[in-house]
Amino acid sequence: MTGNGAAAPRPAAAHEALLALFEDRGYARVEPPVLQPVEPFLELSGEDIRRRIFITQDGAGAELCLRPEYTIPVGRHHRAVADGQAADYSYLGPVFRLRAAEPDEFHQAGIESIGRTDVPAADAEILGLALDGLDRLGRRERQVRLGDMGLITALLDALAVQPAAKRRTLRAVAAGRSLDEIAAPVAVDAAHAGLLSAIQGQDPQGVRAFVEDVLAIAGISRVGGRTAGEIAERFLAKAAAHAEGGAGLGAKAREVLDAYLALAGDPDAAAVAARDLARRAGLDDPRLEAALSLFEERNGFIAARGLPLERFEFTGSFARNLDYYTGFIFEVAETAGAKPVVGGGRYDGLLQHLGSKDALPAVGCSFWLERLAEAR
Repeated sequence: MTGNGAAAPRPAAAHEALLALFEDRGYARVEPPVLQPVEPFLELSGEDIRRRIFITQDGAGAELCLRPEYTIPVGRHHRAVADGQAADYSYLGPVFRLRAAEPDEFHQAGIESIGRTDVPAADAEILGLALDGLDRLGRRERQVRLGDMGLITALLDALAVQPAAKRRTLRAVAAGRSLDEIAAPVAVDAAHAGLLSAIQGQDPQGVRAFVEDVLAIAGISRVGGRTAGEIAERFLAKAAAHAEGGAGLGAKAREVLDAYLALAGDPDAAAVAARDLARRAGLDDPRLEAALSLFEERNGFIAARGLPLERFEFTGSFARNLDYYTGFIFEVAETAGAKPVVGGGRYDGLLQHLGSKDALPAVGCSFWLERLAEAR
């Protein structure tokens, strides 16, 4: 039974109703192949997904994987049929990830909007459609959490954090780790300095292949629970830090970041607090100003859609576990502390990473259908 006492629709009917909603709003249904080239997921997904991908090979030896999520496959589809143009897509089908407490095969439905330049309006539309989708499924209890990877990135830029420390900071935030390990300069053993200098600036795929070959020769598949790809990434991060003199965050950057990560409350109040933080820190940077203005505009578009912005929570420390997110992010759970049933955000750099000539603005979200069924 749903919260209003009406009988919940059967899953198949509910899924079709969800897709009908998306298609009515102009999001054409697509179904990318289940088998996908593994490289984009290794390069662009977060650590949490990379270590849970099912990998295989085709007859020629090229590495493929079972589709672990839909955003990258839909991006590849867009490149093939409408590269450089604007288009909206919807999908529903199985995805595959190695998971300890949940099935390795599960179903996701979702939407992706690629190429729209009215960024704050598109962000608000995706959030609105996510909530409309939950309404269509008869689910009206929700806890909405918002974040902004673009704002924290602009803050790091305004604080002049070096690239290697910036990458480490963003990944630590996404993984929910402490910034303590990033605040101090990176110590580089003199015995490793030559190796780090040699790989600094090299193609990440080449470094990964080298590490995999060395471990394969030694008959080792994992070290300390980390795959060869994860070990290669750590080498590359240390190499970049070595090239920057081992720079860490620094005392001022750490103080400002701690204050930002502690922000929590309704989005309008958070926008005011973030502006006040930038002013008190003396951060007069056009990139940060643009990110703050976008945050405020997005709040306006969300409110203009009739959504209860004051009931949503913005959290400075909130980050989703996919590396390709570049801006607005959100998750929706049915009760506080529960696993999200919908999540999404903005990924403006993804299409260019997949081979598009220019960066294309893009935003989308996914529904975890099994979690919704379990919650019912």
